[in-house]
Amino acid sequence: MLRFDHLSLRRGTKLLFADASFAIHPGQRAGVTGANGTGKSSLFALIRNELHADEGEFSMPRDWVIAHVAQETPSDSRSALDFVLDGDAELRDIERQLAEAEQHNQGERIASLHGRLENIGGYSAPARAGQLIHGLGFQPGEEHNPVNSFSGGWRMRLNLARALMCRSDLLLLDEPTNHLDLDAVIWLEEWLKSYPGTLLLISHDRDFLDAVTSHIAHIEQDRVTLYTGNYSAFERVRSERLANQQAIYEKQQREIAHIQSYVDRFRAKATKARQAQSRLKALERMELIAPAHVDSPFHFKFQKPEKTPHPLLRLEACACGYGDLQILSTINLSLSPGDRIGLLGPNGAGKSTLIKLLAGELPLQAGKRQTAQDLNIGYFAQHQLDQLHPEHTPLEHLMQLDPKASEQFLRNYVGGFGFSGERADSKVAPFSGGEKARLVLALLIYQRPNLLLLDEPTNHLDLEMRHALSQALQGFEGAMVIVSHDRHLLRTTTDELHLVNAGKADEFKGDLDDYPKWLADNRNLALKPFTEAPAAEHSATARKDRKRQEAERRQQLQPLKKKLQKHEKELEQLSDKQAELETALADPNIYEADSKEQLKKLLTEKAVVDKALGEAEEAWLEASEALEAAQNT
Repeated sequence: MLRFDHLSLRRGTKLLFADASFAIHPGQRAGVTGANGTGKSSLFALIRNELHADEGEFSMPRDWVIAHVAQETPSDSRSALDFVLDGDAELRDIERQLAEAEQHNQGERIASLHGRLENIGGYSAPARAGQLIHGLGFQPGEEHNPVNSFSGGWRMRLNLARALMCRSDLLLLDEPTNHLDLDAVIWLEEWLKSYPGTLLLISHDRDFLDAVTSHIAHIEQDRVTLYTGNYSAFERVRSERLANQQAIYEKQQREIAHIQSYVDRFRAKATKARQAQSRLKALERMELIAPAHVDSPFHFKFQKPEKTPHPLLRLEACACGYGDLQILSTINLSLSPGDRIGLLGPNGAGKSTLIKLLAGELPLQAGKRQTAQDLNIGYFAQHQLDQLHPEHTPLEHLMQLDPKASEQFLRNYVGGFGFSGERADSKVAPFSGGEKARLVLALLIYQRPNLLLLDEPTNHLDLEMRHALSQALQGFEGAMVIVSHDRHLLRTTTDELHLVNAGKADEFKGDLDDYPKWLADNRNLALKPFTEAPAAEHSATARKDRKRQEAERRQQLQPLKKKLQKHEKELEQLSDKQAELETALADPNIYEADSKEQLKKLLTEKAVVDKALGEAEEAWLEASEALEAAQNT
């Protein structure tokens, strides 16, 4: 088991938690929760022996194999399948020994190694790796593509698949759903339910925690408390405990006030002085009960839109895609204030493409996109986090939006999103992904949109912020279209679900609980032709058709690949130029009085390069997304 005995952990001078005593038994699945910065990831680092306890002890069986997801994005020319198979270290070790034995014709050793390979399921390992890869959203055949041909988000999925491939005793997962869509989240949920080892899971997804965990280890106020049950059970128990603590606290405060009143009244009277001193000593001996902290640090809501025309936006027989590749066709949709739509659909079906079409970020290939004169779109997409100015503060970002607003008003506003005090005046550059997402949401909400388009808005947000966003969205008076892998957010904020599939977008007749069944049926339907006619699949005609289709697909993707390569080259050149200018500006001599003109020239040139680099990064991101969408269709 994992045993924590009076354990305290610090990061630098900051105390994360103290005197933690609890145990995780073999086979238990514990969710690790708590606000950002409370020490969840540091707890994992302690278990992996990357950090050491400041006080107390941690112990676990020495022979346990630990699997965790690497945070570095892999860049590898090997196939995705080989990369994932490397997650089973024992398998690779036996394969290496087997190659040596065969090279030296060691028959007895070869037989022994084949026996070990059989015992660990080595012969079925490529099939298991393929199941992991496809379960996490990769298309059939992509397991043979080199790792470095995938974008960053897909490489992180390969990291996850590699961790799952390991036949581990302990699996550590830190926000595994961040890079996944809803389909992959549902698949991972089912996989983890049957995982035989011990699981520690950091997640801000309520539904995911509910489905997977048997215990919750919650970090709060420098303490770690282990609760039995899933996340919903934990919330009920914790809220009851806090309510009870608050009642006891208030009762004690009334008792303290009564005693203090007696002391103040009779301390000066000789006849009552002894009693007053006795009461003072009672106050000193009293063990003070802390007030319950139940409030979220985030407090915000959507202001009523200035205008709410009917309809806000209408799509009539619209088609769009990337280059010559069409993703969506004959899309008909009308949005009016009060509409609250959640988009479902398989990976690569075009959910984000539809959001971009609604936002006007993709040109139409056919049909009409009609907008109201007073349409005011609030569009949240992950790439918008990169549009923040790294050298500006949250307060400065708001001031640029509304120069006439008072500084105190703007400070109060960003404070509702967790940027209070010094944080409001801190540069954005070192902010975490969650802080940047909060700031983008704050800027979006401040502009009082009447149409919200949200593409995975909860990525990097903690549970408290997700709850605050859910509450705010429930009170939003405009129209909303949302793509999210957070089912709790979809349940609490949407009134209807639309299914994006096979180029169409139609209303989904079921609810979120029906969607996993639809996914399974759709997956089986896609595999049916292959299972029904295996012989025809390998016929000369079939091979010829496949080669023709592959050639056509390569031809379709070629312009997108060339465009991406062009932007990559431009990014590299601008990055080199930026580094050259930064080196020049780091020279102390450039700030001498006689170098004033040279300094001015360098600063001007750097400002131009910085702007060009930002534009190039945006162009590269768009080209990367276009290629990724085309590859997944």
